[in-house]
Amino acid sequence: MNWWQELPYKMSPYLFQINGFQVRYYSLMYMAAFASVYWLVAYRLKTEPWPLHKELVYDFFMWAAVGVILGGRLGYVVFYDFSYFLHHPLKIFLPFDLSDGFKFTGISGMSFHGGLIGVVTVFFFYCQKHKINIWDFSDLICPAVPLGYTFGRLGNFINSELFGRPTTLPFGMYFPTDPTHTLRHPSQLYEAFFEGIVLFILLWTIKRRPWAKHRLFALYLLGYGFIRFLIEFFRQPDPHLNMPWHIFTMGQLLCTAMMVTGLVLLFSRGDHHGDHPGSP
Repeated sequence: MNWWQELPYKMSPYLFQINGFQVRYYSLMYMAAFASVYWLVAYRLKTEPWPLHKELVYDFFMWAAVGVILGGRLGYVVFYDFSYFLHHPLKIFLPFDLSDGFKFTGISGMSFHGGLIGVVTVFFFYCQKHKINIWDFSDLICPAVPLGYTFGRLGNFINSELFGRPTTLPFGMYFPTDPTHTLRHPSQLYEAFFEGIVLFILLWTIKRRPWAKHRLFALYLLGYGFIRFLIEFFRQPDPHLNMPWHIFTMGQLLCTAMMVTGLVLLFSRGDHHGDHPGSP
């Protein structure tokens, strides 16, 4: 057995625990993800000419965090385990288990696609309220976003969650949360690299190309949707989901919707570079 195959067993998901209260690396990775996007956007505002007020851009991140967290949680409830939470509604946001005394459990289960819907909703209304050109704003933020996924997926890896399907390849790994103790694809690392680093490099490279103006959100949707769709073939699907025909996962269906939306936006934008502020 190669040493890296049991690497997940050697990592604790907790920074520390005190009387049942836990600080997980996963939470810290969420903070690192937000910080990386914030820093990259701030860097662009300082080094590139933008017709945007810096204070409004910085204030947006507070609302974006709320959109990501609420959307991610509600997305998981609706897309992945609606029947369960329909009968246990308090567990949607309650980080405690009261069935047998008092136990802090945290909130587990976040949906990327739900978080995307949440932040896009906040983004739209924020731009409308402050009369910000949506497409200029999206051009500023979208190239920075994928780098945050790298931290998020590393958090999934440290948590030994969202692991991959069984494999016989030598770079497979064993995960302590897998009751079958099967060698599996480390799909979290695939996602960290391709959804995070690769997509970030691609969007960051083309961000100032004239042909990419007002199309970066569409390219982001296409890029992420395509990469995630492919990686889903290596990721273990949720056992409680019975998807149509057992061909595609819920993630792949949602990524298909992302790609279709991206294509529609890409071709509908055309040369609409003269939009007035706040126009959709």
